[in-house]
Amino acid sequence: MPEVTGMEPGSHADREPDFLVVGKLRRAHGVKGEIPLELYSQMLELLAPEQVVFIGESHIPYTIEKTRWKQNLLLIKLMGISDRTNVSKLTNELVYVQRSQLPGLEEGEFYYHQLIGLRVYDRNDIFLGVLREILKTNANDVYVIKNDDGDEVLIPAIEDMILDIDIEQQRMVVGEMEWYGEGDE
Repeated sequence: MPEVTGMEPGSHADREPDFLVVGKLRRAHGVKGEIPLELYSQMLELLAPEQVVFIGESHIPYTIEKTRWKQNLLLIKLMGISDRTNVSKLTNELVYVQRSQLPGLEEGEFYYHQLIGLRVYDRNDIFLGVLREILKTNANDVYVIKNDDGDEVLIPAIEDMILDIDIEQQRMVVGEMEWYGEGDE
């Protein structure tokens, strides 16, 4: 099965988004300008010192000065902000990176944002709908496919089910669901 690399799913219409969410800023920490970041991505190299991130809907660029962990949150210190008052203005803002900052992937690997919006067909070329959401579970991801009537089909993102992904053609082919227990008595 093609491998999917984490990033919080983004909208995907006719083209890929220019900016992708990597986390959300929380309340200021301490008095020296640090602020906790709730991570939506596992690609920590995008949040290393000297990296540029974009904050808020206006995508204002900031350079990361330093980072450190506080439990499951990444404390970040941004260059040019050295006090609690100024960093507090960023509370609850989303943090983005540009698509061009993403590391390249191996053949057959995809980012979530590349999959959202794909047209999904079964192996008999019957249109099932559009991939609208990716649910994370402990076992495997689950793709939420919605058709024009608003009906949903849930497809487990496992090797037996995901037969082909063609990003250029905006198309995914999936296997048939086997419903265990039907007809059993």
